[in-house]
Amino acid sequence: MGSLKVTLCAGAALATALCAPAAYTYAADGGGVSVSPSSPAPGTDVTLRVPDCTEKTAVAVSAAFESDVRLSLTAGDGVLVGSSQVRTSVRAGAYAVQVKCGDQARKGTITVHDEGRPSTHASPVAPVDAGGGGTAELAASDAGDGARVDPPGTAHTVTGLVLAGIAAVAVALRSVRSRSRGTD
Repeated sequence: MGSLKVTLCAGAALATALCAPAAYTYAADGGGVSVSPSSPAPGTDVTLRVPDCTEKTAVAVSAAFESDVRLSLTAGDGVLVGSSQVRTSVRAGAYAVQVKCGDQARKGTITVHDEGRPSTHASPVAPVDAGGGGTAELAASDAGDGARVDPPGTAHTVTGLVLAGIAAVAVALRSVRSRSRGTD
Protein backbone atom coordinates (compact mmCIF):
# COMPACT_ATOMS: atom_id res chain seq x y z
CA MET A 1 0.00 0.00 0.00
CA GLY A 2 2.94 2.35 0.67
CA SER A 3 4.25 2.09 -2.92
CA LEU A 4 0.80 2.99 -4.28
CA LYS A 5 0.80 6.23 -2.28
CA VAL A 6 4.30 7.08 -3.47
CA THR A 7 3.29 6.40 -7.08
CA LEU A 8 0.18 8.59 -6.83
CA CYS A 9 2.09 11.42 -5.15
CA ALA A 10 4.84 11.26 -7.76
CA GLY A 11 2.24 11.33 -10.55
CA ALA A 12 0.48 14.34 -8.99
CA ALA A 13 3.79 16.18 -8.58
CA LEU A 14 4.73 15.48 -12.20
CA ALA A 15 1.35 16.68 -13.48
CA THR A 16 1.65 19.86 -11.42
CA ALA A 17 5.16 20.51 -12.69
CA LEU A 18 4.17 20.03 -16.33
CA CYS A 19 0.90 22.01 -16.21
CA ALA A 20 1.98 24.93 -14.02
CA PRO A 21 4.21 26.74 -16.57
CA ALA A 22 1.50 26.70 -19.26
CA ALA A 23 -1.15 27.93 -16.82
CA TYR A 24 1.14 30.67 -15.53
CA THR A 25 2.00 31.90 -19.04
CA TYR A 26 -1.63 32.02 -20.14
CA ALA A 27 -2.74 33.71 -16.93
CA ALA A 28 -0.04 36.34 -17.30
CA ASP A 29 -1.47 37.50 -20.64
CA GLY A 30 -5.23 37.07 -20.42
CA GLY A 31 -5.85 38.27 -24.01
CA GLY A 32 -6.41 34.92 -25.67
CA VAL A 33 -2.84 34.58 -26.96
CA SER A 34 -0.23 33.19 -24.62
CA VAL A 35 3.48 33.64 -25.26
CA SER A 36 6.04 31.51 -23.51
CA PRO A 37 8.34 32.83 -22.14
CA SER A 38 6.22 35.92 -21.62
CA SER A 39 9.23 38.23 -21.14
CA PRO A 40 12.00 37.04 -23.50
CA ALA A 41 15.26 38.71 -24.47
CA PRO A 42 16.04 39.59 -28.11
CA GLY A 43 17.00 36.49 -30.10
CA THR A 44 15.02 34.13 -27.83
CA ASP A 45 12.75 31.42 -29.25
CA VAL A 46 9.13 31.79 -28.15
CA THR A 47 6.05 29.56 -28.35
CA LEU A 48 2.56 30.93 -28.95
CA ARG A 49 -0.65 29.20 -27.90
CA VAL A 50 -4.18 30.20 -28.90
CA PRO A 51 -6.96 28.16 -27.25
CA ASP A 52 -10.53 27.64 -28.49
CA CYS A 53 -9.96 28.69 -32.08
CA THR A 54 -12.52 27.60 -34.68
CA GLU A 55 -9.86 27.28 -37.38
CA LYS A 56 -7.20 24.58 -37.78
CA THR A 57 -4.49 27.09 -38.71
CA ALA A 58 -3.82 30.78 -38.11
CA VAL A 59 -1.04 33.35 -38.37
CA ALA A 60 0.26 35.48 -35.50
CA VAL A 61 1.78 38.86 -36.27
CA SER A 62 3.96 41.08 -34.08
CA ALA A 63 6.69 43.64 -34.64
CA ALA A 64 8.76 41.73 -32.05
CA PHE A 65 9.00 38.53 -34.16
CA GLU A 66 11.47 37.74 -36.94
CA SER A 67 8.57 36.66 -39.15
CA ASP A 68 4.89 35.86 -39.00
CA VAL A 69 4.16 32.82 -36.84
CA ARG A 70 2.23 29.96 -38.42
CA LEU A 71 -0.04 28.34 -35.83
CA SER A 72 -1.56 24.89 -36.20
CA LEU A 73 -3.38 22.30 -34.13
CA THR A 74 -1.03 19.94 -32.30
CA ALA A 75 -3.60 17.81 -30.49
CA GLY A 76 -7.35 17.33 -30.24
CA ASP A 77 -7.63 19.97 -27.51
CA GLY A 78 -8.36 22.83 -29.94
CA VAL A 79 -5.20 24.81 -29.10
CA LEU A 80 -3.21 26.34 -31.95
CA VAL A 81 0.55 26.32 -31.36
CA GLY A 82 3.49 27.89 -33.20
CA SER A 83 7.06 29.06 -32.62
CA SER A 84 9.13 32.02 -33.66
CA GLN A 85 12.15 34.00 -32.61
CA VAL A 86 12.24 37.50 -31.16
CA ARG A 87 14.15 39.88 -33.42
CA THR A 88 17.72 40.43 -32.26
CA SER A 89 17.42 44.13 -33.12
CA VAL A 90 14.19 44.76 -31.15
CA ARG A 91 14.30 47.21 -28.23
CA ALA A 92 12.96 46.46 -24.77
CA GLY A 93 9.26 47.12 -24.32
CA ALA A 94 5.75 45.73 -24.78
CA TYR A 95 4.67 44.58 -28.25
CA ALA A 96 1.20 43.62 -29.44
CA VAL A 97 0.60 40.11 -30.80
CA GLN A 98 -2.41 39.70 -33.09
CA VAL A 99 -3.98 36.47 -34.34
CA LYS A 100 -6.97 36.23 -36.65
CA CYS A 101 -8.87 33.15 -35.56
CA GLY A 102 -11.80 32.69 -37.92
CA ASP A 103 -14.00 35.78 -37.58
CA GLN A 104 -12.36 36.77 -34.29
CA ALA A 105 -9.21 38.75 -33.74
CA ARG A 106 -7.24 37.58 -30.72
CA LYS A 107 -4.75 39.88 -29.07
CA GLY A 108 -1.97 39.47 -26.59
CA THR A 109 1.26 41.14 -25.60
CA ILE A 110 4.88 40.19 -25.36
CA THR A 111 7.26 42.15 -23.15
CA VAL A 112 10.82 42.09 -24.44
CA HIS A 113 13.61 42.84 -22.00
CA ASP A 114 17.23 43.41 -22.92
CA GLU A 115 18.90 42.02 -19.82
CA GLY A 116 21.58 39.62 -20.88
CA ARG A 117 21.85 41.09 -24.38
CA PRO A 118 25.31 40.14 -25.62
CA SER A 119 27.62 43.13 -25.89
CA THR A 120 29.85 41.36 -28.41
CA HIS A 121 29.14 39.50 -31.59
CA ALA A 122 27.61 36.05 -31.24
CA SER A 123 29.78 34.65 -34.03
CA PRO A 124 33.43 35.22 -34.98
CA VAL A 125 34.11 38.45 -36.83
CA ALA A 126 37.71 37.88 -37.89
CA PRO A 127 39.08 34.63 -39.31
CA VAL A 128 41.03 32.40 -36.97
CA ASP A 129 44.47 31.06 -37.97
CA ALA A 130 43.60 27.41 -37.36
CA GLY A 131 45.70 25.50 -39.85
CA GLY A 132 45.56 24.97 -43.55
CA GLY A 133 43.52 21.82 -44.04
CA GLY A 134 43.75 21.05 -47.74
CA THR A 135 45.99 24.06 -48.29
CA ALA A 136 48.53 23.11 -45.63
CA GLU A 137 51.10 22.26 -48.29
CA LEU A 138 50.80 25.72 -49.82
CA ALA A 139 50.91 27.40 -46.43
CA ALA A 140 54.04 25.45 -45.43
CA SER A 141 55.90 26.40 -48.63
CA ASP A 142 55.11 30.08 -48.06
CA ALA A 143 56.22 29.93 -44.43
CA GLY A 144 59.88 29.52 -45.36
CA ASP A 145 60.56 27.36 -42.32
CA GLY A 146 62.14 24.55 -44.32
CA ALA A 147 59.02 22.40 -44.43
CA ARG A 148 59.13 19.59 -46.98
CA VAL A 149 56.87 20.08 -49.97
CA ASP A 150 57.81 16.96 -51.96
CA PRO A 151 56.43 13.50 -51.06
CA PRO A 152 58.78 10.76 -49.81
CA GLY A 153 61.06 9.40 -52.55
CA THR A 154 62.59 6.04 -53.41
CA ALA A 155 65.11 6.18 -50.57
CA HIS A 156 62.34 6.54 -47.99
CA THR A 157 60.37 3.68 -49.53
CA VAL A 158 63.38 1.33 -49.49
CA THR A 159 64.18 2.29 -45.87
CA GLY A 160 60.59 1.55 -44.83
CA LEU A 161 60.59 -1.85 -46.54
CA VAL A 162 63.93 -2.83 -44.93
CA LEU A 163 62.65 -1.88 -41.45
CA ALA A 164 59.41 -3.81 -42.03
CA GLY A 165 61.42 -6.87 -43.12
CA ILE A 166 63.64 -6.70 -40.02
CA ALA A 167 60.53 -6.48 -37.80
CA ALA A 168 58.99 -9.51 -39.53
CA VAL A 169 62.19 -11.57 -39.05
CA ALA A 170 62.35 -10.57 -35.37
CA VAL A 171 58.75 -11.68 -34.81
CA ALA A 172 59.38 -14.98 -36.61
CA LEU A 173 62.52 -15.69 -34.57
CA ARG A 174 60.73 -14.92 -31.31
CA SER A 175 57.88 -17.23 -32.32
CA VAL A 176 60.30 -20.09 -33.11
CA ARG A 177 62.12 -19.57 -29.81
CA SER A 178 58.93 -19.65 -27.73
CA ARG A 179 57.79 -22.88 -29.45
CA SER A 180 61.14 -24.58 -28.79
CA ARG A 181 60.83 -23.77 -25.06
CA GLY A 182 57.29 -25.15 -24.98
CA THR A 183 55.54 -21.92 -24.04
CA ASP A 184 52.97 -20.20 -26.16
